[in-house]
Amino acid sequence: MAQLYFKYGAMGSSKTANALMARFNYEERGQRVLLAKPQLDTRDGDHMVRSRIGLTYPCVYFHEMQAMDDAELQTYNCIIVDEAQFLAREEVQYLVHLVDDCNIPVICYGLRSDFKGELFPGNYELLAMADKIEEVKTICWCGKKATFNARFDENSVVLKEGAQVVIGANDQYIGLCRKHWREGNLGPDFHPVAKIGDDRFLC
Repeated sequence: MAQLYFKYGAMGSSKTANALMARFNYEERGQRVLLAKPQLDTRDGDHMVRSRIGLTYPCVYFHEMQAMDDAELQTYNCIIVDEAQFLAREEVQYLVHLVDDCNIPVICYGLRSDFKGELFPGNYELLAMADKIEEVKTICWCGKKATFNARFDENSVVLKEGAQVVIGANDQYIGLCRKHWREGNLGPDFHPVAKIGDDRFLC
């Protein structure tokens, strides 16, 4: 019986690496996998998924998957969706259709909440509709589990206001535990990573 999975984590928890490793594990066993992501996420180049540790693989955009016939999608043993926090509610319902009506397992990877601690619209639907919800864990600078995504400015001040999705750089976000996210505390040894020169959609 196919199921809808939502695997969430804070920034830096290797969600994308986990998605790419899951794809590899399926295909290593001779099974077909369709890797998809919302087109909003263009930071890794056209039709590409890339993890922080350097793993990459081509993908289709979510709307391109929606344009495919159900019969064609049923030739895949699994569908993996990266950056699932960017999905709209109706797109999550489309994934429910693929699971319930087409019997295709779907695994979604994404952030649980934005830099303000608020859920993305698609996350409401994923948390409500997923058969299984799992956390991909990482740690705060203090050693506790990081559950919040902090956005900070050029002065290393943690921001709590602004657009939910912006064009920014990868060095403007870090995973923190709730206490240090609330305090805006990036840690005594925090030093921003040097800019790498590419604009990225982050949240």
